[in-house]
Amino acid sequence: MENKKKTPVGFYFCSLAFTFERFAFYSAKWLIAVFVVAKVASGGLGLTPADAAKMSANLVAWTYAAPLVGSFISDRFIGARYLVPLGLIFMGAGYLVAWQATSATMINIMIVLVSIGTGLFKSQVSAITGRLFDDQKQLDSAFSIQYSYVNFGSFIGTTVLGVLAGVMGYSFCFLICAIMTFVYAFIFVCGWKFLGDAGKKPFKVDEHKEIKSEKEENKEEKRPLTSLEKKRVGAIILVSFFSIVFWLFWYLAYMPVYYYWGGDNGLANWMIGSFKVPTAWFDSLNALCCITLGPVLGKVWAKLAKRPQGDMSMFKKTGLGMMLLGVSYIIFAMADVTRGDSLLPLAWLVVFGIVLSLGEMVFSPLGNSFIAKFSPGRVLTLMMSVWVLASFFAAKCYGYLYEFTLKFKFAPVYFTVAAIAIVCGLVLWALDKKLNSLVIDEKEAHGESVNM
Repeated sequence: MENKKKTPVGFYFCSLAFTFERFAFYSAKWLIAVFVVAKVASGGLGLTPADAAKMSANLVAWTYAAPLVGSFISDRFIGARYLVPLGLIFMGAGYLVAWQATSATMINIMIVLVSIGTGLFKSQVSAITGRLFDDQKQLDSAFSIQYSYVNFGSFIGTTVLGVLAGVMGYSFCFLICAIMTFVYAFIFVCGWKFLGDAGKKPFKVDEHKEIKSEKEENKEEKRPLTSLEKKRVGAIILVSFFSIVFWLFWYLAYMPVYYYWGGDNGLANWMIGSFKVPTAWFDSLNALCCITLGPVLGKVWAKLAKRPQGDMSMFKKTGLGMMLLGVSYIIFAMADVTRGDSLLPLAWLVVFGIVLSLGEMVFSPLGNSFIAKFSPGRVLTLMMSVWVLASFFAAKCYGYLYEFTLKFKFAPVYFTVAAIAIVCGLVLWALDKKLNSLVIDEKEAHGESVNM
């Protein structure tokens, strides 16, 4: 019994793959933003913050969309374990291009290569992880732990390269990102033995899963959705809209930190004694908050779950996350109002970053777990695609939104963003009972709510 509950070695092996890959990805996301606007004389491309914001947004957006293609390949044609190192090699090739970049075109080539690599890598590692456990009850805990490995990679990458960029230059840091992905591609191939049979074959023909006959599949496909299933599809589409709003504003937050408050003419004081804090450390702050807040919020939700009325519903958590996002933007705008003609004390940005991260950690329960739990089985892939596309649109648009905000004064723009986020949160909170009625069977209802 004890052996069955033991965490497989392959789990840590897959989790470390995310650590190495996210080290490179989040560092590159920051590097693009600062490298593109740096003066040519100092090794940059000398383009505008709006150009850099749109390029950074493209990197994030296409790495959300590409896994849909990668998942299709591993579902039908090639075992996931073979795609993972190939994806890491594509990413590494992209970072090598950025290392030698002298134009916006080369940065765009990097974005294409890294996106292809992410498509082959990301979903495949998660899918392999899911197949390593015999006891499905261990999966929630396993993926929570893996999320910490993701943030650990982000924290180390942006913290270390944020300092190294000031010493060795931005281009050299892209080379470090390439080395990290190449190294783990080699390690991953050497460690296939830790994965057992997971990911050897396409998931559609996985011998561990029961395969329905073609006749049964066709019959299931033609069966119309029930009333409850239609309501659940509607709820997923609705919350996906709120997800677009949340992540659009969440990604937007980083742009003013890099360009309005940071940079050569930034309006914040980044000096601590004689040490200049890298703007990349704002990204590090988010990763550190996620690592720290994860266990704390886990205990809070567990404590709330012991109440007679149970844990806070998923929709209320989502609404609360939106409202916290709005509060963070109030802090952001107030920072500009209160500083007068002086440089902004860095503490303002630290508080802003902590509240922003808290909003993320409260909002994040929505995600794939909600869809996996309530989507009708026959449209599960479609609903997952809706969720991914919501993230894609949010990531794709924030660069253009930032360009639009540059036409106006800072404080009014971000007070407006705060108001929109808070109103969305209040709407979700107010619609909690209605939304719960959409996803819970009347036989199950009796005052229950969707708890995540």
